Amino acid sequence: KPVTLLEGVKETISSLHGKYKLVLATKGDLFDQKRKIEASGLREYFHHIEIMSDKKIDDYQRLIDTLGCPPEKLLMIGNSVKSDILPVLELGGYAAHVPYHVTWAYEQHEGEIRHPNFIRLDSIKEILDKL
Repeated sequence: KPVTLLEGVKETISSLHGKYKLVLATKGDLFDQKRKIEASGLREYFHHIEIMSDKKIDDYQRLIDTLGCPPEKLLMIGNSVKSDILPVLELGGYAAHVPYHVTWAYEQHEGEIRHPNFIRLDSIKEILDKL
């Protein structure tokens, strides 16, 4: 299938590039994710790309260790509360949730997130006003 970027993604990443070390952390089949990254046209913006088999606390800790980045300097932007937001908050990082209308059942999370490092966004573009 062709890769279609969500509205505002390229502009936002382009705006953040050079100001921050951008890291793409994704999970899934290695070959499929590599194909998607290449097809997206965004590869050049990322300092590091990590394709994970899972996105749990230990996986993020290994990424943080690899990057030499303390958790309190990490901001994860993602659409999955379960995989992108909660593990990063638990490690002491910041996490911004951008809801997406299609989310796997496995990634569903019930309940309100109350954490000082949690940011709720309606669009990825909104992160530019939060930094």
